[in-house]
Amino acid sequence: MSDFRAIADRVEIEALRGEFTDAVMMRDYDRIALLFTPDGTWRMPSIPVELQGREPIRAWGRRVPDFVDFLVQNTHPGVIQLDGDTAYGRAYMSEVGRARDGRGGLNYAVYHDRYRRTDDGWRFTERVYEVRYEDASPLAGSPPRPAEDS
Repeated sequence: MSDFRAIADRVEIEALRGEFTDAVMMRDYDRIALLFTPDGTWRMPSIPVELQGREPIRAWGRRVPDFVDFLVQNTHPGVIQLDGDTAYGRAYMSEVGRARDGRGGLNYAVYHDRYRRTDDGWRFTERVYEVRYEDASPLAGSPPRPAEDS
């Protein structure tokens, strides 16, 4: 790959995917919303949730702490196919988490993505979360407890 624009595009798209994972881990749904184009769509059929546009993404995110105790998400690089100012790709996920109702588990999934170059850089136009494996066994561990004051 000797086309420096293509190399830069791939780096920027990978950074977008990394930013998304960081924002999920930090529960920063305002930031997540800005990673999508204004008309962008985030689909999670296994939940089931379909969000179109930045405000629905923000609004859904504000509710996440009501039903998710914790979530640890790891993104693994996948394919990126460039086509001018648009691109598509896949990113591979592993997650562990627990809902407030005690349900927890581990899953492996694929994000099927579509991207568009904007004045603010690359953004998601569509992100579809496809769970490929799910283990709903009770989790033996828990988040660390805060240290007690001495």
